[in-house]
Amino acid sequence: MSHFSTIKTQLKEVKPLIKALDQLGYVVNQEKKFVKGYRGQFTAVDISMDLPSETKVGFKWDNNSNSYELVTDLDLWKFDLPVERFISKVTQMYAYHTIISKTEEDGYQIVDQINKNDGSIELVLTKWES
Repeated sequence: MSHFSTIKTQLKEVKPLIKALDQLGYVVNQEKKFVKGYRGQFTAVDISMDLPSETKVGFKWDNNSNSYELVTDLDLWKFDLPVERFISKVTQMYAYHTIISKTEEDGYQIVDQINKNDGSIELVLTKWES
């Protein structure tokens, strides 16, 4: 029998989470507040997405950890990326957008961005003092 799994993350803000998912090419739905699983079961989420291969996932706010949890039916996970790699990519883009947002608020600008062969992203920032 299949069931929904919740996977803890360190994703605490909705704006960089949505920007990360958008940048990775996933269609985010904030109106559809559920994820469908095995035998038509549903579970409530704050953000839902349909990944390729009919894989259904969502993110749900957890008050105990003050972060979003990934919600999916792992038995129905058919997406090419393993769930751990999916979370890793989302977390990386979330961190990227969080850094960009916070540094821009503090007056920094991106001078250079290098996407490295190992998948990491190197940012060079500057701040002009007046």
